[in-house]
Amino acid sequence: MFFSLVIPVYNRPDEIQELLESLTVQTFKSEFEVVIVEDGSTVTCKNVVDNYSDRLSVSYYFKPNSGPGDSRNYGMRVAKGDYFIILDSDCILPPQYMQSVANNLEKQYTDCFGGPDAALDSFSDVQKAINFTMTSFLTTGGVRGKSEKIEKFQPRSFNMGISKKAFEASGGFGNIHPGEDPDLSIRLWKQGFTTMLFKNSYVYHKRRIDWNKFYIQVNKFGKARPILDVWHPEYKKPVFLFPSLFMFGLLLSLIVLLINVHFFIDVYILYFCLLFVLSAIQNKSLKIGLLSVVAVFIQFYGYGTGYALSLYKVQLLKQKPETAFPKLFFK
Repeated sequence: MFFSLVIPVYNRPDEIQELLESLTVQTFKSEFEVVIVEDGSTVTCKNVVDNYSDRLSVSYYFKPNSGPGDSRNYGMRVAKGDYFIILDSDCILPPQYMQSVANNLEKQYTDCFGGPDAALDSFSDVQKAINFTMTSFLTTGGVRGKSEKIEKFQPRSFNMGISKKAFEASGGFGNIHPGEDPDLSIRLWKQGFTTMLFKNSYVYHKRRIDWNKFYIQVNKFGKARPILDVWHPEYKKPVFLFPSLFMFGLLLSLIVLLINVHFFIDVYILYFCLLFVLSAIQNKSLKIGLLSVVAVFIQFYGYGTGYALSLYKVQLLKQKPETAFPKLFFK
C-alpha cells in the first residue's frame, strides 16, 4: 500500500515546517509521498517545502483559495497513492504514527479511518487547556465519544485516512466548513464503505491558541450540526443538543438563584470543580486546570449558541443553509 499524505495549508509556513520535520523521523520504512496544497495563501510555505525535498518525497501545489475541503480533494486528485492520509497543517506526528496506521490497516482494513489527538509538553498552557476541553469525557469529547462506536467512527480531517476507491466513489469533501468531515463519513456509510477509529494513531494537534478564534471555531461547529441533521436525518442524535441545554440550564440556575434556590447552581459549580481537578491532575498544573474551566465555558457557550441559532434558522424557519450561514460554505 502506497500512502499519500495530503496537507492543505493557509498562511502557516511555520506549522508546515514542524509537520515536515516530524515526518523525517518516522519509524515507517516504506516509501510514501507528501502533497502540500497551498490554498491561496498570501504567506506561502514553498521555501519551507523546498528545504525538505532532499529528505522527503514532497510536492507543492498552489491554488486559489477555495477552503480546506476542496484543497484536500485537489491534493487527492494529484496524489499518486492508493490510500490518502489527510492532516491539518497544525499537527505534529509522533515517530511511530505512520507505522501504527500501516499496522492497523493490515490488521483490520477499512476504507476510512480517524485518529485521536494529544498535546505535546511544549504546547502553551492555553493549547493544553483547549486540548483537554476538546478530548475530555466530561465535555463534548465525551458526548461525541458516546455517540459513536469505534467500528463506525466519524473521522476528523486533522487526522484521517481514506482509500482512493472511497474518495473516487464519494467525490470527497463537500463545500461546507466545518462539518465536511461527518458529512463525508455519512455519505461513505450510505455507499457501503466502512470507517473506524485507530486509537493508537494519534497526532499532536496544536489547535488555536487565541480564545476568540477558539470561540469562532466551536460556534461554527454548532451551526454546522443542524445542517448535517437536515442532510442526513437518519443520523441525527439527541446528544448534539447537550451544549445548548447546558447553557440554558446555567441561565435558569442563575435566575432561580435570585429567589434563593441554590441547588442547581451548586450542581454547575461542582461540575466546573471536577473539570478543574481532572485537568490539573492530568496536566500537572493548577493554571491549566483553571484555563480548562474557561475553555469549557467557551466551548459550551460557542457551540450551544451556534447550534440553537442554526436549529432555529435551518430547521424551524426552513432557510437554505447557504442563505442562513453563507460563511460556512466555500464556492
